This record gives sequence, C-alpha cells and structure tokens, in this order.
Amino acid sequence: MDIILQILSGVFAPDTMLAMLGASLLGVFIGALPGLNPVMAIALLLPLTYSMDPLVALGMVAGIYNGSMYGGAIPAILLRIPGTPAAIATTFDGYPMAQRGEAAKALKIACWSSAIGGTASALALMTLGPLLARGTLYFGPAEYFWVAMFGMASIGVMVGRDPLKGLIASVLGLLLGTVGLDQLSGTPRFTFDQPWLLGGLDLIVILVGLYALPPVLQLAEAADLKGLPASALRLGRVRLTRADVVSLVPTWIRSSLIGIGVGILPGAGGNIAAFLSYNAAKNRAPDPDSFGKGNPAGVAAAECGNNADNAASMIPALTLGIPGNVVAALVLGALLIHGLQPGPQLFSQAPDLVGGFMVQMLVTSLLILAVGGAAATRVFAQVQRLPGVMLVPTILVLMAVGVYVINGRLVDLWLMFGAGLAGYLLEKLDVPLAPIVLGLILGPMAEQGVRRALLIGRGDPMSLISHPLSAVIALATLGFILWPLLRRLKPRRPPAA
Repeated sequence: MDIILQILSGVFAPDTMLAMLGASLLGVFIGALPGLNPVMAIALLLPLTYSMDPLVALGMVAGIYNGSMYGGAIPAILLRIPGTPAAIATTFDGYPMAQRGEAAKALKIACWSSAIGGTASALALMTLGPLLARGTLYFGPAEYFWVAMFGMASIGVMVGRDPLKGLIASVLGLLLGTVGLDQLSGTPRFTFDQPWLLGGLDLIVILVGLYALPPVLQLAEAADLKGLPASALRLGRVRLTRADVVSLVPTWIRSSLIGIGVGILPGAGGNIAAFLSYNAAKNRAPDPDSFGKGNPAGVAAAECGNNADNAASMIPALTLGIPGNVVAALVLGALLIHGLQPGPQLFSQAPDLVGGFMVQMLVTSLLILAVGGAAATRVFAQVQRLPGVMLVPTILVLMAVGVYVINGRLVDLWLMFGAGLAGYLLEKLDVPLAPIVLGLILGPMAEQGVRRALLIGRGDPMSLISHPLSAVIALATLGFILWPLLRRLKPRRPPAA
C-alpha cells in the first residue's frame, strides 16, 4: 500500500503533471509533422533529461510517445500523408472521409480511438508486467545471458525485411557495447588510449545520432519550400453521437486486444498492429466493401490498434529488458541514463519508478482526449503550413546543444554526427537500427551473465543450459535465429493453374 501511495504522489505531483501535459502537446505537434516521428523526438529529448528527476523524464517520454502516435493521424486524414509509419492504415478511410467533408469527424474518431487503445494498453502493462516480473525472480546468470541473447536475436529477425541484416546489426551493437573498461577485470578494451572511451560509448550520444540525424537529412533531401495552403486545412465542429460511439465499441475492443498482443511481440510495432486491426474490422464488418471508401470503423480500428501497441511494447522491455519496438529501446536508454539497468531485476531495483512509468502511460493516454480535442487539432493541423526546410537547422541546433550539455565535450558532437551518418547509410542499405541499439544496451548484461555463469560452473559450457529455464530460453533463441533459414528451405507451392 505504501508503494502505491508513493507512486501516485510522484506521478500526480505538479511538476510531473506539467511535464506530461507539455510533452503530450509536443508529441501531437511532432506527430502532425510528416518527416518527424516519436523516435526522433524522444532521442532528442533524452540528453535534456540528465539533470531531471527520473519520473519527470519518463513522464515526458510517455507524453511524447502517446501524443505523437495520435498526431500522426492528423496529416493521414487531411492529406493522406501518414505523420508516423503506424498511421498508414489510417489513410485508407480517413482521407476519403475528409474528401467528402467529414475530416473533423474522422479526427474526432481518431482521437477517441487513440485514447481508448492507449488506455487499454496501459492497463495491460500494469497487470501483466508485475506478473511477468515475478516469474523472473527465478533467473540466475545463465538465464540473464539467454534473455539478452533472445532479445537481440528476436529483434534482429523481426525488425526489417532481411533477418540476416538484422542479425548483423545486433552483432554490430554487441561489439560497440564492448568498448570501454572490462566490468569484471578492469582491462581497457578498444579505447585506443583515449580517456573519454574508458566509460564506453555514450548511449545517448549514439541514440541521438542514429535516430535524429537520418530524418533531418531526409527532410533536407525533400527540399519542401512551400508547405500547405490554409484553405486545405479548414475544419468544422462536430460531435460524435451516441449511435456513433455504440457502433464503434466492438471495433475498439477487438483492436485493443490485437494491439496489446502485437505490442508484446518483440519487433512487431504499431504499424503491424494497425494493419491487423484494420483487416480484422473489415473482415467482421457487414459491409466490407465500404472499407477504403470512408468507413469510420476503419479509422477507429487503425488508430486504436496502433495506440494499443504503445504501453504493451513496454511489457517485455521493463520485465525482460527486451523492447517491443524502437521507442521501448529508447525508454531502456532513459533508464540507463538514470543509473537503472533494464531487465528482470528492474522491478525490485526501482519499483516506484517502474510503477510510476506505468501510471504515466495511462495518464498520458487519457490526456489525448484533452490535447487532441477539436480546437487543439485545428491548431496542430496548421503545422502542415511550415516548409520542411525550416525544420532542418532547428533540429540540428537542438541535437548539438542537447548532446554537448551531457558531458561538455566536443568529441561527443563528432561521435553523434558519425553515428548519424552511419545510421543514414545503414537505412539506405535497408539495415535496421533497432538491433544496434539493443545490442549496445543488452551487450553488457549478456557479457556479465555468461561470465558469471561460467565462473559458477567452473568453466563448463553446459552450465549455461543446465537449468530447465535457461535451456528453454536458449532453444527459443536458437529457434528465432534458424526460423528465417528454415522458412527459405521450405518448398514453395506451385502457382495455381
């Protein structure tokens, strides 16, 4: 009971509430701007949270995450341009509704659906997370090692179109995680006599470079000098009727469950949840032919599904150290900034912080109803009038200032730009970036686990799989690595005549 009161007093403190509200507004603003995304926004935010209270910092992350996922629906409905990748399915019916003069209604449905999906997802995190964390009390060094390996293998295989490139990216992240002092022996590794490398590569500097610079370079490539005319962004006032709400309830329930299930899967992401929810709504509808022509249930399914993925993706991240998507990986980075090691021990290490973050995901989901209302939506829609090139220098300055204030070192700026250019080239080569980040985060945990397990087992490699639980996780890891190979070896059916 005391811990619950401590969590609630921390979450509903004035400074924390103000941070969540401001971050939610900023998140909607960012989501409404095509070219920007929640990943880049959170990567830019992290350096600024160094000196903040951890709960305030995590509240800002939650606000930007939930706010931007709804914000992505604004250009998707008005312009058929998804503000975030997860809003692609929203364009299918949102834009046709806008074309026949129902843009305000489509945005209202998107707002409600986002809030409902996010709320259901946060409730799932609050109930399933502690249960899963309790099971991790049986983990030893070998289990920690295999959990880290499972996380890197699953993200490497699931993220991106080529599993081999994903696994290579995981190994690259693992190698980057070995830079610095050996945590057990104190021996310098890959430091090249540079004192600033003794502590390892700064995770936040790498994150800002990898996730913030590539979108900026893409904005510069697009060279948008005009923005949109005001006449294209006029919205009227509309209220959802009781009949509208009742007709959408089954869609909201179904899409919430789909989004939560997808969110728990490592590497799946909100765009997959949105597509699956949209297809499920279409298949269950009495008039499936109306989908794609402006059916409100299509907007509700897509937005509810992609927002139900948000908090659910934190379930494996907080309990096992395995992020369900890139944003969850950034949250793990935020925990590292504040001295917390993601993984099974996190719930016992900082229960008030983890519990507070869960409540913040719930509160910021509900805040969408306030910050995503009709008036706010009309304001945020106006950001489409900004020329894209104006954002390029602004974001570059924010990146440079944010990274420099971390350690006050110029070398961090070079490291950030180097990581950003590498990320830009890797994206051009279709190599996913999330496995690199995860390898960097989970690498030390995997190394400590395997070395301690071998010390306990007196050097016997079989000690890594001597316990049934570690053997099961090892088999699951092996299965994830071999699955793409087995799928390629499976004989294909000849096309029907």
